[in-house]
Amino acid sequence: MILTNYEFGGFDMERIRLVSIETHVDDRGFLNQIFESTKNLFPEVKRIYLVGNFGKGVIRGLHMHRTEWKYFYVVKGAAKFVAVKEGEKDPETIVLSEKNPSILVVPPNYYHGWVSLEEDTVLIGISNKTLEESLKDDIRVDPNKFGDVWSVKPR
Repeated sequence: MILTNYEFGGFDMERIRLVSIETHVDDRGFLNQIFESTKNLFPEVKRIYLVGNFGKGVIRGLHMHRTEWKYFYVVKGAAKFVAVKEGEKDPETIVLSEKNPSILVVPPNYYHGWVSLEEDTVLIGISNKTLEESLKDDIRVDPNKFGDVWSVKPR
């Protein structure tokens, strides 16, 4: 179960969660407050990075970190994220899109990855670890370890 900032007041720091972000719109355009609305929900930030997939259907993942926390925010396009807490078998899926701005918070000990749902999907990643620290804490598994979690299923 994904927790949202409306469903839990005290923030269960051990669970993956989706945080709605503050958006301001006027006749000039829009402003999404990515980091301000999430202060106090994430350990010290050491790294901010941009990741883009050129095509729809490109998979990034699965991997896990024992100590690294991550935020994900889709700037352009849409992505389906898959997250599974270590020791569990049923993955959670979350769709992030520029059309519904929100941030996915992934605490340590979650296998996670994402697949582009649109061409030219771009996201911002925020981490509490440097790249060097992250690479030392990187545990990778087969992207299909939990079955066909990447395809869009008819409903």
